[in-house]
Amino acid sequence: MASESMKFSTLVVHAGAEPQPHTAAVADSIHLSTTFVHAADGKRAPAGLEYQREAHPNALALERALCSVEGGAESLCFASGMAAISALMHGLDGNGEVLIGTDVYQGTRTLAREFLQPAGFNVREVDHADSDAFERAIGPLTRLVWLETPSNPLLSVGDIARTALICKAHSALLAVDNTFASPALQNPLRLGADVVMHSTTKYLGGHSDVMGGALVFARNDRLFERVAHYRHLHGALLPPFSAWLTLRGLRTLSVRMDRHTRNALGVAEYLATRSEIERVNYPGLASHPNHAVAARQMRAFGGMLSFQLKGGRAAALRVADALDLFTNATSLGGVESLVEHRASVEGAQPVTADNLLRLSIGLEDVDDLIADLAQALDTL
Repeated sequence: MASESMKFSTLVVHAGAEPQPHTAAVADSIHLSTTFVHAADGKRAPAGLEYQREAHPNALALERALCSVEGGAESLCFASGMAAISALMHGLDGNGEVLIGTDVYQGTRTLAREFLQPAGFNVREVDHADSDAFERAIGPLTRLVWLETPSNPLLSVGDIARTALICKAHSALLAVDNTFASPALQNPLRLGADVVMHSTTKYLGGHSDVMGGALVFARNDRLFERVAHYRHLHGALLPPFSAWLTLRGLRTLSVRMDRHTRNALGVAEYLATRSEIERVNYPGLASHPNHAVAARQMRAFGGMLSFQLKGGRAAALRVADALDLFTNATSLGGVESLVEHRASVEGAQPVTADNLLRLSIGLEDVDDLIADLAQALDTL
């Protein structure tokens, strides 16, 4: 039913949706079977299924939907976002160099350093918001460029289209972490990327109750085949109920993102007026250094932002503790608003500034969110 000519809000409702063949039910069912009938000689039934660890109906429905909303040729869903990132990195054959942004999710950085480097890859960090720096850094040994945009937690914005051209000129792959934007706001494959990654735990699931990850590929090629084989052998496939919940969340993504982004812009504009704040990191503000790039490649600016307080760590912790409507918790993209002092949760060697608080803006009334921030800032 879904087609590329549909508007996104229509597409996301119908992508991967088919009436159930035996019952004519409109809503998809949860298929819990771990095994599927095959012939005595091992020949599979027309659906092509054999064992849940390799594939199952709910995962296939979600993967079809993700291909539709991201404009991809193939998709693979995983038990978590980190499982998806790990599978992609392990899908690289040979060795060479991997470039990652200086501001990326800490788990991505750690995975690259602790597993790619021992496997023979040189891992270097480059300012992903500076396309000129990427162009100077890339070389004949570069195999993969990992671009996270907007980034976590500084909301830096990389130019996907330009980075894609640079990568193609050097025969390097471009993978884009699209978690903060979601396919509702940004489609990296249509801007030239080779792979797009989502932590589906976040906006795609949308309700803080299901974990998952996904990779969407521009082509059915050797990389896709290697990553699919890795997932099969390592057992990292998303379980049926998780796939069902994620697809259910995807249906409302368009309307949720509209509210997330409107609320986030209102909060960012308010925070920019407060004298206690040193800097507000939100690509929707004209003061953001890459606002023009974000406006060109995003349909709206997302529901994530961070801000840095002039009073340092003590002020940040005091504000986080004083918030009432915002919940101090990890993760993002749910219906409820969250706050996190990233330096405190990054362990013994944090890379995030001590004065930074990251906000995931939920679906509450924006006036209530601003009032909560106001009373917390007034404690300083």
